[in-house]
Amino acid sequence: MNLLDLDIQIKSLPHSPGVYQYFDRDDNLLYVGKAKNLKKRVSSYFTKHHENGKTRVLVKKISRIKHIVVETETDALLLENNLIKKYQPRYNVLLKDDKTYPWICIKKEPFPRVFLTRNVWKDGSEYFGPYTSVRTVRALLSLIKELYPLRSCAYNLSKENIQDGKYKICLEYHIKNCKGACEGLQSEEEYDQDIKEIRNIIKGHFKSSIKRFETLMLDFASNAEFEEAQKIKEKIELLSNYQARSTVVNPSITNVDVFSIVSDESFAYVNFLKITNGAIIQSHTVEIKKKLDEEDKELLELAIVEIRDRFNSVSSEIYTPFSVEIGSIVKVTVPKQGDKRRIVELSERNAKYFRQERFKQIQIIDPDRHVNRIMAQMKKDLRLKEEPRHIECFDNSNIQGSHPVAACVVFKNGKADKKEYRHFNIKTVDGPDDYASMEEVVHRRYKRLLEEDKDLPQLIVIDGGKGQLSSALKSLEVLGLRGKIAIIGIAKRLEEIYYPGDSIPLYLDKKSETLKIIQQLRNEAHRFGITHHRNKRSKGAINSELSNINGIGEKTVLTLLKKYKSIKRLKSATFEDLEQLIGKDKALKICSHYHIENPSNPTS
Repeated sequence: MNLLDLDIQIKSLPHSPGVYQYFDRDDNLLYVGKAKNLKKRVSSYFTKHHENGKTRVLVKKISRIKHIVVETETDALLLENNLIKKYQPRYNVLLKDDKTYPWICIKKEPFPRVFLTRNVWKDGSEYFGPYTSVRTVRALLSLIKELYPLRSCAYNLSKENIQDGKYKICLEYHIKNCKGACEGLQSEEEYDQDIKEIRNIIKGHFKSSIKRFETLMLDFASNAEFEEAQKIKEKIELLSNYQARSTVVNPSITNVDVFSIVSDESFAYVNFLKITNGAIIQSHTVEIKKKLDEEDKELLELAIVEIRDRFNSVSSEIYTPFSVEIGSIVKVTVPKQGDKRRIVELSERNAKYFRQERFKQIQIIDPDRHVNRIMAQMKKDLRLKEEPRHIECFDNSNIQGSHPVAACVVFKNGKADKKEYRHFNIKTVDGPDDYASMEEVVHRRYKRLLEEDKDLPQLIVIDGGKGQLSSALKSLEVLGLRGKIAIIGIAKRLEEIYYPGDSIPLYLDKKSETLKIIQQLRNEAHRFGITHHRNKRSKGAINSELSNINGIGEKTVLTLLKKYKSIKRLKSATFEDLEQLIGKDKALKICSHYHIENPSNPTS
């Protein structure tokens, strides 16, 4: 299908809400999207320039457009979600898990059993979940077992079977884990009352159960049945302790779903919290791999519909960090302050923690993906044309104006490449002049790389503000490299990032990985430069001092420097050591000058 055909299809689209589908020339489904206005949304793909490369590739592949008109935006959202799950188009993000989550089942049968299952059957039974942790399910079932003696057998406890005496009580009855419904020792009404309260506990409603137990406890106590009253008291404490262990946010916040999202260049992480009676009873985070240049709003809308469907949520209200459009399914609240805002922030923290854990796992399991993610993030944060796979950072050192030196450290794929580090002794600058020194070392570094036909970095980082950056830029200009290598300066005081020709600095998030890598570069360049400066200063001092000793020449000074490196170490040497290194006569001169003990002349 040619562009003319596509143009006709686009022009014929209605201005209605609906779902659109893109197909390639082989009729493979590429992408499914929703729109408030089908014509406006689909047209935007073909009329604007797309920064994202994958979007440009998608548009080139589109050969046929199919659309489905629906009544409302809500219908469009639900239909989009269903089509994505069914067909899994190549360019759509997909929320999926390879896990089968546990559920709590209340079986549809006389005297219902309550148990853990990973299979949900359409058999009329009640299923609660799914839970993201089997440990949570087991803890909840253990609590229920402590509070309510329920049967665990799989007998068909119909009235006829019980009346006919078909079953006999077992060990569970004798150890008081069951009240013997199989022999008619417990009425179905009493058992169903327990099931009703169990249902409430699973949903997070504890009040009715605690109130019933308190009434029972008082009844036993008034009849002087203190042992039974004590048992009920223990159950109340057990239930209260379990409730207390839930993360209570505010008792007035009830039956609410909370969603938040954090993202980087390649992935997004959506957290879901379910709140009932002020307590968090469920938490789950999903990772979404971005396929195109999807915005957080678009991803969160998709995730909300999918997660609520997956967890069978019927909450009538959701909290989100920003406004989302999911139609009239549910009330959307964007809290600005108070407990509601804090619970959204808690959800965001959960998403960030999950993201950090994934990063740690990826570093171990898939280091290439970890590096790719960081490089993509640095490219975005620093507004670069390409990923900074090779970065070089420069720093000057001239303590008290003496022995000016400079250092260049090299990072490749976000990690130090120490064999590529370089020291520079300043040759053309007299006195402490940071700007001129920076201009010299940058020129020397890249002139040599060009002459040796070696790879140039994608990014240069200058330790300093606008002045040092301008000086480095002069050298790149002379070498014809301006505009070919990205260059930035980082000022120490407030960690401002400066760009050539821009007086307004960029401030990165203090916790961002991009800033951490730049700080690491800067700190490493400073450390490397200071080490070289100290060594040079130390050698200069020892050289000057030794040269003043009568009879000690330049060759002897170099020999002593190579061996001892400092005056302090030289003074700790013995006469025998010095004699072996530079001969007896010169050793005597050194010992005399530094008052080193000479065994052959104790009075020296």
